[in-house]
Amino acid sequence: MHARHPAVAGRFYPKDPNILRADVGSYLSSDEARIDALGCMVPHAGYVYSGHVAGAVFSKINIPRLCVVIGPNHTGLGRPLSIMSEGAWETPLGAVQIATDLAREMMKAFSPLTEDTEAHHAEHAIEVELPFLQVLQPDITFVPIALGTGQFELLEALGHALADVIAAQSEPVLMVASSDMNHYESDEITRTKDAKAIEQILKLDARGLFDVVKRENISMCGLGPAVTMLAAARRLGATSAELVKYATSGDISGDHEMVVGYAGVVVAPA
Repeated sequence: MHARHPAVAGRFYPKDPNILRADVGSYLSSDEARIDALGCMVPHAGYVYSGHVAGAVFSKINIPRLCVVIGPNHTGLGRPLSIMSEGAWETPLGAVQIATDLAREMMKAFSPLTEDTEAHHAEHAIEVELPFLQVLQPDITFVPIALGTGQFELLEALGHALADVIAAQSEPVLMVASSDMNHYESDEITRTKDAKAIEQILKLDARGLFDVVKRENISMCGLGPAVTMLAAARRLGATSAELVKYATSGDISGDHEMVVGYAGVVVAPA
């Protein structure tokens, strides 16, 4: 059985399990009234920069046993629509088993999804979300999907296929879209650009998001995952989305000349 070892432990988040658990806990709030969600969008930078945004999102939702975590392919390795259907992903907090049956149903429903470990081997976007999910749901199993395509029609079709598979499950499934927002421009420009993208996300408008990101040159690395999640959520009957928290790296580093934006969004069912 394939075990994927952590690629960014000790860099994006602590390698020591005790420190990591405490770190994750510091970003979570126990005061929030949790809701059931269809999907969410969370950032994937180093925890020191974006952990507080991810934590704010995960603090608001009930984490079910089954999750689909969709991330961009930063490395360019592997196939453009890459899934893993067997094995486990290891983090310092232990192994997270892949939900094999759910993954295979997804591949059956959407044939372009390809079994591929290379796209996931060194990719951080999915990995950094797992410790949050492990802390909140110790029995978590998940399906990892890495997207290296920018074709809207493929992303939308994937979302619709995921929705159909999720709708047929006997238990809830949470979709997690892993994405940072605009990269490496000033804080002012980044906030302006990101607001345009977030407006479309809150409208649950996958096409609108895709178009505004392209038109405004917003360097949102997880556009594909966000489009897919929104398309699936709409098909599953989502009626609202909430911006839980927004920040930039400048809020932490103090450097406002060259920042990355982080948005945390929850998509609720009808």
